Amino acid sequence: MSLIVQKFGGSSVADVEKIKNVAKRVVEEKKRGNQVVVVVSALGDTTDELVEMAHKINSMPEEREMDMLMSTGEQISIALLTMAIHALKEEAISLTGAQVGIITDSAHTKARILKISSRKIKSELSKGKIVIVAGFQGVDSNKNITTLGRGGSDTSAVAIAAVLKANRCDIYTDVDGVYTADPRIVKDAQKLKTICHDEMLEMASLGAKVLQSRSVEFAKKFNVPLQVRSSFKNQEGTYIIKEAKAMEEPIIRGIAVNKEEAKIIIKKVKDKPGVAAKIFKKIADSNINIDMIVQNVSEEGYTDIAFTVMKSDLKKSLKVITEISKNIKAGEVLADEKIAKLSIVGIGMKNHTGVAAKMFTALASQKINIDIISTSEIKISCVIKEKDADKAAREIHKAFKLNQKTK
Repeated sequence: MSLIVQKFGGSSVADVEKIKNVAKRVVEEKKRGNQVVVVVSALGDTTDELVEMAHKINSMPEEREMDMLMSTGEQISIALLTMAIHALKEEAISLTGAQVGIITDSAHTKARILKISSRKIKSELSKGKIVIVAGFQGVDSNKNITTLGRGGSDTSAVAIAAVLKANRCDIYTDVDGVYTADPRIVKDAQKLKTICHDEMLEMASLGAKVLQSRSVEFAKKFNVPLQVRSSFKNQEGTYIIKEAKAMEEPIIRGIAVNKEEAKIIIKKVKDKPGVAAKIFKKIADSNINIDMIVQNVSEEGYTDIAFTVMKSDLKKSLKVITEISKNIKAGEVLADEKIAKLSIVGIGMKNHTGVAAKMFTALASQKINIDIISTSEIKISCVIKEKDADKAAREIHKAFKLNQKTK
């Protein structure tokens, strides 16, 4: 008997008919003789609707209360899915993150999992039940409800699969796998049969919305067999695997576009040791994640520092950074929400020259200006204007011939 963890996203349980469809797929897996644990997200756009409602009441709500609010979406999903499974004459039980024993730190709205107890899940599985778990949530050491950030149900599922030593973790979503680019932007994007952990980790962290990056970290660290597949088609998806020799052939595996970031600039910062440390320590203490950073060449003892944050953190960031700017006697603080981060990813970059030149040439051919550049061994990212992002993705996809059939 195998133990299978299945995760279904919000689009997979968006209405009654889709919930019934998910219930059928879960029961089919159980009837193959497997033990099944299901992790579920909130229905459709429930989380977005709750966030919007909260901000209509308070423009800067307390993060603890946001977690109390947002965690309710998954509780609705698990109860309804369990009812749908009961209607198919199968035994099932729904459990919240707290009931399972998912313990996190206290970083509200973006908590990290510290440990998961397997006792409750194993007990219910031993009774022949399908276990339905609320994704995206846990509790801290003080029993406060916490949430894991956008896409956190992916992380819940892979972490549970790791603790249970599951034979496989299937992530069901509204796409049928991982593509070379977002097929809604690039029409001839190709589905990948396999992608290695490092490439998928970069793709996820750079804006590809198929998987949350922390779920890939768990899969890599604990060697969890992971597959991304469609909730609506009964076919194989994309397998996320360890690096294989055959995968060294393609230079670029995919393109990611992230339109969820904003750029902040602190003008006229004193160019002396310790100033940058003060700025970014204060930001870190406020639980704000920084992505790309660039500092201009010093002129007359002053410099400008620019960096990107998530748009959801922009209001909070500006409040913190305006205060810092006054304390260090810097100049004005500017923000730009009309940006996008465009990235190319591939382990083949390690052994090939001219990759950056080809990317920049493709952008130049469309008269697209680059604002910030960031690189690693297997990725190159550029900040460009948001209005140019889709056009840029299509041009780079063509330049690297990613429209050809993939392996």
